[in-house]
Formats: sequence, structure tokens, C-alpha cells
Amino acid sequence: MAGVDGTRLAALRRELSRLGVDGFIVPRADEHLGEYVPACAERLAWLTGFTGSAGMAVVLADHAAVFTDGRYVLQLAAETDPSAWERRHVTEDPPPAWIAAHAAKAIIGYDPLLIGEEALARYADAGVNMRALEHNPIDAVWTDRPSPPMAPALPHPLRFAGRASADKRQDIAAILRDGGQDAAILTDPASLAWLLNIRGHDVPFTPFTLGFGIIHADGAVELFMDPAKLPPATRDWLGNGVACAPRPELPGALARLAGKRVRVDGQGSPAWFAQGLRSAGAEVVNAPDPCLLAKACKNEVERQGFRNSHARDAVAVCRFLHFLSQSGASGQISEISAAAWLLALRAEAEGFRGESFPAISGAGEHGAIIHYRVSPTTDRALGANEVYLIDSGAQYLDGTTDITRTVWTGPDAPPQELRERFTRVLQGHIALATTVFPQGLTGAHLDAFARRALWQAGLDYDHGTGHGVGCYLSVHEGPVSISRATRPVAIAAGMVLSNEPGFYLPGQYGIRLENLLLVQPAALPDTGKKFLSFETLTLAPFDRRLLAPELLQAGEIAWLDAYHARVLREVAPYLPSATSAWLADACRALEEAASVNDPPVNE
Repeated sequence: MAGVDGTRLAALRRELSRLGVDGFIVPRADEHLGEYVPACAERLAWLTGFTGSAGMAVVLADHAAVFTDGRYVLQLAAETDPSAWERRHVTEDPPPAWIAAHAAKAIIGYDPLLIGEEALARYADAGVNMRALEHNPIDAVWTDRPSPPMAPALPHPLRFAGRASADKRQDIAAILRDGGQDAAILTDPASLAWLLNIRGHDVPFTPFTLGFGIIHADGAVELFMDPAKLPPATRDWLGNGVACAPRPELPGALARLAGKRVRVDGQGSPAWFAQGLRSAGAEVVNAPDPCLLAKACKNEVERQGFRNSHARDAVAVCRFLHFLSQSGASGQISEISAAAWLLALRAEAEGFRGESFPAISGAGEHGAIIHYRVSPTTDRALGANEVYLIDSGAQYLDGTTDITRTVWTGPDAPPQELRERFTRVLQGHIALATTVFPQGLTGAHLDAFARRALWQAGLDYDHGTGHGVGCYLSVHEGPVSISRATRPVAIAAGMVLSNEPGFYLPGQYGIRLENLLLVQPAALPDTGKKFLSFETLTLAPFDRRLLAPELLQAGEIAWLDAYHARVLREVAPYLPSATSAWLADACRALEEAASVNDPPVNE
């Protein structure tokens, strides 16, 4: 049984009793509400054993539950002790409703630095009596808690950033002035990294330095960060328009905003900021981080950087897929060693700075765990005649990659049902990649394109179809996604989004096929209305052994053949001769004609 022993939960309950509260919520978050957090902020994992990147716990005097979404339900069951924790799906059984059902009149403590105001409001709407605590009670009982990270902030040169920080600051200041706002609070380290053209290494997989900022309507910025993280070269790089101060001076800076209209992201910023501003006499304007949309729409230098980094990444991925074709069925390759081999190949590429997230390396039944994270305990060898799913990515100085391929280890032919399901996932991938759509649509408008072929067979998947990707920043970037969730921000030119439909059969296998797409103006006749389309950035073959070509329409075959021809043309010249020969075979055109029995996916 996985999980941690009950002494930690018992110690927390004693501390809650001492503080005079009946319960406590434990988000999987740090003070920046980010996906990847430093070791000192892994409170949920320390308390429960659950290591997924999305989740939270609720601790009451006589009940405790851990919540996560559909990506992690199997992992949650594997990593937590059922005698201590109820396991709940966060959508089907929301934490506010669970608390209301189990402790309707209880006083529930929370750390205002670990939850946004919009999330906090959901508890009030459910009638839960919430109380902000001055200090996080877990920190009082976590005796060997790691120290906060102290990696230095480093300049991100203009040859990669594309625009000077001073120009970006003036753009954001103009947004504030247009909204009648005097300042904005910046709590997302990715926004600070983009705005100030700096990068760092404070958290795994995402190259930014943790800190907070205030940008004023004249473009001046106050940066709150430990001075030890700002070496002289970085201070010079920031220039006179950025005033640096240590973190303890942040409350005083908020107090100086008394009487001002201050923009705070109610979803992405900790509630502590809005609460502190109101106490100081400022007017809080609940609006999105003003850097989000500008950061998501890459400039021309960043767009070319994405193309260049994906070209180099493709060399490593194709070498890896060739390796799998030779050794995947040998029984000598494990999930861990396969991921390590791919990482080593990527490390040879120019500008490589690390993985963009922990590789999801799942053989057989492990591939059905959507965000499976292999460990020495769960690691197993790839076997013959099974499905292997590898979802991985890299950080390069000029871009960020994220690719998923599902392969058949052989040597026998895959079962027909598996081939049909793989093909329907690929049809959804092609449908989204080839979609042309009017400017102004959101990701929710496009999500069904990727699911239609699966829906026709009564199949679906329990995750979004696509997420935004930062430029040498977070591999999961807002404010746009392609999913059923309704988000008000429209897809715009310059955004980079993933295209990753899938299908998962618990206990047997998982299928996911992912490329990254760059949003571009569509090359259409001028009709007076602007349209957008996608440019595929990722270059690696799909496993033709898993295809059921008779399901494909002529347009789908044409797309696949053209894509594979492009992969061969652009990647083969940089491969060893044996790998180049393998790639030529993997990318050869389909020979079977499309069936006319299934209606076209793109109709």
C-alpha cells in the first residue's frame, strides 16, 4: 500500500485543534498558484503521499479526503492510504460540497497565500465558514521541510526574447491606463520572467525565478525577490525602470497603494493580496493578469524559435523511436530506462536546458493512467506485443516542446480493435490540425473536432484536448486551452497550443497522439472576415502499424502522407544513416485506399 503513515495526519489535527479550527484545506499549490512547485511547497504530497500536479486535501477532525481530476484518479488510488483518506473526483464531488456534507457548521482554516479569491468564494457559496490563518499549520509539523529555492535570476537575451523588457512594460502599462487602473499585482513567476526577460531555476521543469511584482501605470515595476537571487549582471539587465526589494517589504508596498485602483487576478493570484489591499484602503479590480495574453501571443522571434527548437527536438525523438523499433520488444528496456534514453538524446541538442515536465513513460496498462509517473516501485519492462505511450518534452533557450507518441512493440500485428481506436484518435488529431476557423472563437468551440471520430464509436477521453505552451517557460500556459471548459479568451495568432486527443482502456493500454500547433492567419481569399489556422510544429512519425487505414478518408490519408513526407524531408538529413533509413520506411505513404463507409471527419 502506498501513501504515508498516519502520524503526519495526526500531528496536523493536533495543530488544528491548538489553532481553534475544525478543519483545514491543503491545496497542491505554492504562493504563486503554479503547476510546478518547489520542494518546500509540496505540502499535499508530504501529508497524503499523492504526487499528482493537480489536487487538494480536506482534513477534518474525524474525516479526511483527497481530491483530483480525471487525469489522476488511478494515481490517487495507488498513492494514498484508503484507511486515512477518502478519494474523490474533484468535479463530481467538489470539496466545498464535501465539507458542507460532513461538517456543515465547522470552522475551516485556510492559508490565504495558497488559494485565489475566486476559489475561496466557492466555499462561501456552499455555506462553509472559512477562516484565514496567519501561518500554514503544516509548516509547524513538517519538521524537515526543505528550504526555499535560491537559484539566481538570469538575463534572457533579446535574440531569444524578441522584444525588450522596456517595450513590454509600456505595453502592459497602456493596458492599465485603458482600464483606469493605477497598478497591477503580478504573482505568476512566468509573467515576471516574460515581462522582465529573465529566467531561473527555482522550480523543476519550468525556467523561472520565484518572486512577486507590482507594475504601475507609468511602466515602472517593483520586483520583490531575495537580493541574493539578483546578481549584479541581472540588476544591470533589469535597468532603472525596475526597483528591487526583498520579499518582507511587500506588505509595505501594498499599503502604499491606499486609495489606488489595483488590478488583481482573482483566479491566478493568492487571496492574500486582495485582502491586504482592501485592508490598506485600495480598490481591488478583479481582472486577469495583464501579461497573460501578451505572453501567449508569441512575437516573430519566438515563433521562429519554436520552429528551430522543434526541429532539433525531432532529431532526438526520431532517434528514440528508431531505438524502440529495435529494442522495444526485447524485455531489456524499462519505462525508466526508456525515458532516460530519450532524455540523453535530447541533451545532445543545442540550447537544451532540461525536460519541460516529467516524462510519462507507460507500458501496457500503465499507459491508461493519463498522467502516469513511473517510479522505481512501479517501473516495469516493455514487453512484446503491447502498447507503449511516451509523453515528453524539453526546454530549449529558444522554445519549449511537448510530444506524445503511442507505439506498438511487436513483433506480431496489433489487434484490430486496438488499431481502430488508435485510428479514431489520429482522425481527431488530423481534424483539429486541419481546422480553419473564424477569429474570435475560443478553445471550447474546437474541442469537439478532436472527439468526433471517437464519439461515433461511443468512445471519449477524460482530459482537455489542448493547452497553451510558453516560450522557454511553462509547458502549460494560459489563458487559452482547447477543452470543454468555457474560457472567455479567444484563440489568437501567435499562440502555441497542443493537439492531444486520446483513448484509455483502464488496466490494458492508453493511446494519445500529441503535436504542438502554432496559430497563424489562414491563407484564404479576403472575404472581409479574418480566419485562423494551425501550423504543425512537431515532427515525428506516427506508428503506421497501429493504423486501420480502411477507416481513413482520402483527405486524412493525404494529410498523413504529407506530414510524414515533411518529417522525412526536414529531419532525415540530421540523422545517422541507419536511423534515416528507418525513418524513410516509417514515413512511407499509405498504400491502402480509404474506405467510404465512414463519413468524413472534417465535414
